[in-house]
Amino acid sequence: MYEGFEIIDFHAHFPTDRPWFPDMGDTMKNYIDRVGERRYRLIQEKGRPYSEHWRRMWGFPKAEPREAHPGDREQARRWVEELDKYGISKIVFVTGGGNEHLAEICSWYPDRFIGFAHHSPFLPDAVERLERAVKELGLRGYKLLAPMIEEPIEDPAAFPVWEKCAELGIPVLIHFGIQGSSGGIAWHENINPLKLHNVAKFFPEVDFVVPHFGCAWERETLQLCWSCPNVSVDTSGSLQWIRWVPGELTVKYLFRKFYETIGPSRIIFGSDSSWFPRGFAFRYLQDQLRDCLDLNMPEEHIQMIFAGNAARLLKLDSVAG
Repeated sequence: MYEGFEIIDFHAHFPTDRPWFPDMGDTMKNYIDRVGERRYRLIQEKGRPYSEHWRRMWGFPKAEPREAHPGDREQARRWVEELDKYGISKIVFVTGGGNEHLAEICSWYPDRFIGFAHHSPFLPDAVERLERAVKELGLRGYKLLAPMIEEPIEDPAAFPVWEKCAELGIPVLIHFGIQGSSGGIAWHENINPLKLHNVAKFFPEVDFVVPHFGCAWERETLQLCWSCPNVSVDTSGSLQWIRWVPGELTVKYLFRKFYETIGPSRIIFGSDSSWFPRGFAFRYLQDQLRDCLDLNMPEEHIQMIFAGNAARLLKLDSVAG
């Protein structure tokens, strides 16, 4: 519990020592091939000062270098310590080195860790992978990074995957909008959350979740949620994108706008935590809970946002559910 509320973190990434999402498609590889390795590295280098400015702005420590990774068993132990330290009931890792690897990690602490499948819906065996991930490996949802998928997300070729999600009764978390830190992807075939409109209409029994309040596409995300009652949002990340859109936006404004539009049952807390030594991004929880209290939301609505909605989508027993 934190400040009298149960907390379930619906959106985090397990900091594995292998690629975090190896089966998400070839968008980044294709992008690097198009611009060339030298140009890609130069973009990264020029973007680094902005990432460093962001880190200092939040007072976060520098991430451990890759060569200092202690191994996934130790990372898992460290994560349990973080959950205990900050009073977090459960955490959902939406990526973690492929379905099989993430399932193994979650099996080490099944009462605290929940994992999502995270492979491209356009793989030839995408449906079979998803069914195995849920029925055999015990994963409880499906996570996609739309700007890392080459094909249009609404392509009917992926409909069998959405049908399988409906059959399995699992939530689908799909990132739209800005992808990555400074120097990342700002335009792509699948950047706009409204690309999900027809899919959500065709599959109303599937619960879709758009993270980061739409990640710089808040107007489109609000329109999508208004039009499709099976679409929710999560609150994860620093939400630094509010600086890049017109108007003087704040995180409290986003909570108020989405609360007024879709109510408390479709807003889900997440942190987007991953790397150490930062671990759980406690600042995000503190700031977001403060905003909800400052908006004078009823406590039962706050509890829905910070645990109850996640528990319902994931079919968990919960004091908040």
